[in-house]
Amino acid sequence: MAVNTKRVFYVDHVAATNFLDILAGRPDIRVDRLENVPGEPSATPVLAAAHAFQIGSARDELDPSFHAGAALLARTPDLLVISTNGAGYDTVDLDACTAAGVLVVNQAGGNKEAVAEHALAMMLCLAKRIIETDRFMRRSDGIERNAFMGTELKNKTLGIIGIGHVGGRLAELCKALFNMRILAVDPYLNAEQIAAKGAEKSDLDTMLAAADYVSVNCPRTAETLKLMDARAFGLMQKHAYFITTARGGIHDEAALEAALREKRIAGAGLDVWFKEPPPKDHPLMAFDTVLVSPHTAGVTRESRANIARIAAEQMIDILDGKPPSRVLNPAVWPSYAARFEARFGFAPQPQA
Repeated sequence: MAVNTKRVFYVDHVAATNFLDILAGRPDIRVDRLENVPGEPSATPVLAAAHAFQIGSARDELDPSFHAGAALLARTPDLLVISTNGAGYDTVDLDACTAAGVLVVNQAGGNKEAVAEHALAMMLCLAKRIIETDRFMRRSDGIERNAFMGTELKNKTLGIIGIGHVGGRLAELCKALFNMRILAVDPYLNAEQIAAKGAEKSDLDTMLAAADYVSVNCPRTAETLKLMDARAFGLMQKHAYFITTARGGIHDEAALEAALREKRIAGAGLDVWFKEPPPKDHPLMAFDTVLVSPHTAGVTRESRANIARIAAEQMIDILDGKPPSRVLNPAVWPSYAARFEARFGFAPQPQA
């Protein structure tokens, strides 16, 4: 039987309040907020009636009972759509969602400016050795300036792993500002597509051996988990810096620690961690040549508002049966479309 009211829920918070403001303009859409605690009795009827879930992407912030896996899907029989905050989907089991006929979308590109600027800021800070001099001057008297001689980004080589929205914007900035050579490792784009982003297509080993800076900008998947391991760090140049604003787990933290301790690379800028936030006594925190932040690269006022707007507009389009624009599991479409039509009485339009 077709239903009239479309039910959306979220847990604890959304990216920005304009998400709620936009959905509030639709009287046929009801939005419920759940507390981020397991076993909350009030959650059961909301989950049972929900058609869409606007889910947080930080796996260590969202209670595991609300991660979109088999257990949650069993409690949400009418769920049709899961939409993630931002580009990441660490809290979503894509295979389980596809098996259940649940469409998964993200807001890829919504925070690309913020993340690309953060990666560039880390590159500049490390190259100019600002983090090292800052720490030295805070704990010691006197400083020998020549002992902290830095380098310039101009005409250097940047290696990018994953040249999508963020990687593409980082390439654009580094090319325009510093005339850097950009080597991109991305198996999902051909040489022509990568050239259109101002970069050269490369394999991982060639890029690691040539780059002065290596930036990780790809999703964390089974394919990329521990992609940057001891072998990969061993291929980098001794003066090179490693930057990641992607997801923890793509780089092996123990392997990176060893590479830094043995001075096989010059330093690192880390915005993401296997466990977030990392403890203050994390081994990587001990290096003055490591610049750290707590997964805040994409956290700007502008990016949060942009992500929330994109999420709300995409959610409305999906619930209206219009073509979704950022589908993560396209194989789900036949079963999703059948379930959507059964709930709402009309068939959704597929992604173009």
